[in-house]
Amino acid sequence: MVQKFTILFDLDGTLIDTAPDLMNAHNYVMKKFGYETKSRGDIKKLVGKGAASLIGRAVWGQAKKEFGQIIDKEIKDEMVKDFIEYYANNIAVESKLINGVLEFLKWAKTNNISMGVCTNKQEHLAIDLLKKIKIYEYFEYVAGCNTFDYCKPDPRHLTNVIEIMHGDINKSLMIGDSETDADSAKAAGIPFILVEDGYTEKKVSEIHHNYLIKDFVNIQEIINKYLNH
Repeated sequence: MVQKFTILFDLDGTLIDTAPDLMNAHNYVMKKFGYETKSRGDIKKLVGKGAASLIGRAVWGQAKKEFGQIIDKEIKDEMVKDFIEYYANNIAVESKLINGVLEFLKWAKTNNISMGVCTNKQEHLAIDLLKKIKIYEYFEYVAGCNTFDYCKPDPRHLTNVIEIMHGDINKSLMIGDSETDADSAKAAGIPFILVEDGYTEKKVSEIHHNYLIKDFVNIQEIINKYLNH
């Protein structure tokens, strides 16, 4: 049997532009607890390491202190809980697919490519979002920040999923939009395709990548180079 090719995707900022709904959830919590709200551009720089990190970095950035020193753990936990609860109830209000994603997923499935998601979103939220955006059926496995005992940038987040999907590390690649994705792919030893204008503070030149794409339009040309390798 010829081993199938495997593509792993990040979620936020890679497959789906989730910034508007994340911003609304974030600002709901910030208003409730008396902190400054953030713009969509601000949120894009803070996303990628999970809800607690998003809230923590937002507050920390305002106060220039470590999150734990500003407020006690109970309030921090309450803020994160409120954020996740609000976000879960409003997860796909304004979020939309990145340009070309649906066409690419259809093409990949037609070409017998295995696809999985590796995200630092909580697993149940990732699955719910994929279902509501109507692309869940394309993925064989979805791993969130709480699926294993580790998550990106730990390469095991990626290698575990490849193994679960019966893939081959030498016939796999990762598509993501941040240094968290890039670092995990590099450590896992698989090629990395970077989506421009990602949810990160880093410039493209500062993030490791094998290919750079604006969106998923015509990405098949890049994937074919790996398929025919």
